[in-house]
Amino acid sequence: MTDSAVRTGSRPGVARGIAVAVALVAVPAAVIVAVLGFSAGRNHGAVATAPIAPSSVGPYPLLVALPVIMAGCYLVGRAFRLIGQPEVIGEIVAGILLGPSLLGAVWPAAFNWLFPPAVVATINTLAQLGLIFFMYLIGTKMDLSIVRERGVIAMTVSQASIALPMLTGIVLAFALYPSFGGRVSFLAFALFIAVALSVTAFPVLARILTDRGLAGTPLGTLALACAAIGDVAAWCLLTMVIVISRGGSAGRVLIIIAMVAGFAAAMVLVVRPMLRWLAARASEPTALTLTLAGIMLSALATNEIGIHPIFGAFLFGVIAPRSAAVVQRAAVQMESVTVILLLPLFFVYTGLHTRFGLLGLDGRLWAWCALVVLVAMLSKWGGSTAAARLAGADWRESLSIGALMNCRGLTELIILNIGLQLKVISPTIFAMLVIMTLISTIATVPGLSLIARFSDKAERSSVAPRAHPSHTSSSG
Repeated sequence: MTDSAVRTGSRPGVARGIAVAVALVAVPAAVIVAVLGFSAGRNHGAVATAPIAPSSVGPYPLLVALPVIMAGCYLVGRAFRLIGQPEVIGEIVAGILLGPSLLGAVWPAAFNWLFPPAVVATINTLAQLGLIFFMYLIGTKMDLSIVRERGVIAMTVSQASIALPMLTGIVLAFALYPSFGGRVSFLAFALFIAVALSVTAFPVLARILTDRGLAGTPLGTLALACAAIGDVAAWCLLTMVIVISRGGSAGRVLIIIAMVAGFAAAMVLVVRPMLRWLAARASEPTALTLTLAGIMLSALATNEIGIHPIFGAFLFGVIAPRSAAVVQRAAVQMESVTVILLLPLFFVYTGLHTRFGLLGLDGRLWAWCALVVLVAMLSKWGGSTAAARLAGADWRESLSIGALMNCRGLTELIILNIGLQLKVISPTIFAMLVIMTLISTIATVPGLSLIARFSDKAERSSVAPRAHPSHTSSSG
């Protein structure tokens, strides 16, 4: 598909679009439902959320830990920037380096001094607050017009990039569950593995497209549209996992879905007009105060409904009147604190729970880890590529979309932390999935470069033979 074709939004025939959707979305979805329905009776045990015990910490230990965390994330982030990777990947790695996988293993005394239990509990509280603010900011950057402009191909690719990884994730869960399932129900475990394999990191993807000059191009616009649709679907699926892991019945799941739908409708039909009216009249300090209050109240609402607070914050960001100048300035003020201070705390909190030492020198565990990485990358990249190709894109664009959709990054870490807190996955599976996240995210930029290099080489080789005969005839 040429750039002009993508830009004008040309689409394959209706019959072809339906065939692609059935082959890559409907069939995997039907198989998923059948498999999960068959396995639902295997284990009905459920584990409730284990809240972190409240604790207090004085200012001194925290004031020591925070500069170390910020400096580590900044330095490693800049180092990754120099090698062509987004800084956020370096910040994720920095969080792991400060955890038990490196600092705790090499210098246990310093690790225990820097991160005593009281400090870790406080870091978790601040990290969760940072996540809530960050998801609001992501919501404000969701351009829904992109989704409308790209229509059939965006919907097909996004849903196929979820359906196929989910199907392979459930098959993988059958193999993992006997060894790593623990006391959680198979249904919750399998659904979580399926969701973990199907995620795309919208914020990291946007950062990569900007860094490579692809933002606003037909390829970049299409990739963002696919990621936007896919992320919404993934969050909905995660909601189901949360309900099931807390022992919710099918009726409870339907009730929560109905409550979420009602909440979303109220936000769109009632809260959004109110925000537009207030944004046109509020001063900058008032706008910031109202924004912070709205974020936290929305997060509280979804938490009371029975799903994670980040959903409410994200939805509040989606409906925010982003065109209003006071709202934009409030977002800038929030972003500086969130990205520089609070988000690194989330990376470190993730690193504190990532213990690669659990895999040790056990070849069997590392073989399982390699299998998880291989299945995750092939299903996500392959599914997205196949869907884009069948929907009408050429091979270069299809492979590039596959590489971009395979980027998991921060969104994956958020989901993994939720699964660990719910005890849907064990620390060992958590470590394997963090490794999968790092590898699949780091592979995005080199993958795009290799696709561009080989595509340019193939184009040059296909042009050269046609140029040769005319050259010889003219010289004769």
